[in-house]
Amino acid sequence: FVLPGGHETAAHLHVARTLCRRAERRSAEVMVNDERYATCLQYLNRLSDFLFVAARWVNLKTRFEDILWKKN
Repeated sequence: FVLPGGHETAAHLHVARTLCRRAERRSAEVMVNDERYATCLQYLNRLSDFLFVAARWVNLKTRFEDILWKKN
């Protein structure tokens, strides 16, 4: 697992990903009663994936090390 952090831009992208995941969870709750939100749910999932990759790319290009989670 990669922990949020690194370059300032990457950290902002990680925050945006967190907010996107929150919106995804809320959309999943709404989708229980309204199937029209299924497309929105797919979009938010892909967007959160993109934000994660973008954050890692920024860290790579700015030569910041990704912070890896280590099991104790």
